[in-house]
Amino acid sequence: MEKHQIKYGDKWIEFELDRKNVKNVNLNIKPDMTITVSASEKVPLDFIYSFVKGKGAWIKKHVKNFKNIQPYKQSEREYVSGESFKYLGKQYRLRVKPVEQEEGVKYFRGFIYLYVKDQTNYSRKAKLMEEWYRTKARSTFNQSLSKVYPLIEKYGVDKPEVELRTMKARWGSALIDTNTILLNTELIKAPKHCIEYVVLHELIHFKFNDHSDCFYKMLYSLMPDWEKRKLILDEEVVREL
Repeated sequence: MEKHQIKYGDKWIEFELDRKNVKNVNLNIKPDMTITVSASEKVPLDFIYSFVKGKGAWIKKHVKNFKNIQPYKQSEREYVSGESFKYLGKQYRLRVKPVEQEEGVKYFRGFIYLYVKDQTNYSRKAKLMEEWYRTKARSTFNQSLSKVYPLIEKYGVDKPEVELRTMKARWGSALIDTNTILLNTELIKAPKHCIEYVVLHELIHFKFNDHSDCFYKMLYSLMPDWEKRKLILDEEVVREL
């Protein structure tokens, strides 16, 4: 990819340009604050510069949001009582409890209970929490697929399988060749209606494998409030990544 930069106000906006066969000029900001623009070879560079500059205010806003999330890295977790963990859009306080027999994680009444034999074993506590999140994610994501799939079934899209993967730069990905949707395990921290947006987004890619006007027309028709759901993901849930 080519690297470019333009001046917006007193700041420079740096972005990577990916030339590929797409109908529109698309701009994306990743959680690591990398800005990418995709456009076909036919689109003049001057037009792309103007396009990026026209998005300047939007870019500054979202880059600032992603900057603000950096101190919230999961690596700072200690897995001790009192820490806050997000699950399905709500915050739960952690309570670590010693146990002699079966270890595990449960949640109820505003708390997540972590039952562990050795309360000082950081790696064990982290593994138990990760396993709990993945188990909840697999169940919830499949429920979301079952709920959303009927919206697109009539368009001839076969129901795909769901696979989980931890991804740094995206919430989901549609694997057309294997009829599979990859979903970010971190999505389990989002409200269910946001998870449903991501699932529908990926389902539509089995009909339109791009972000063309046709893709967004279908997205708007099937989920008119998708932008509000995406905003919650970008500005709130991503703080937990």
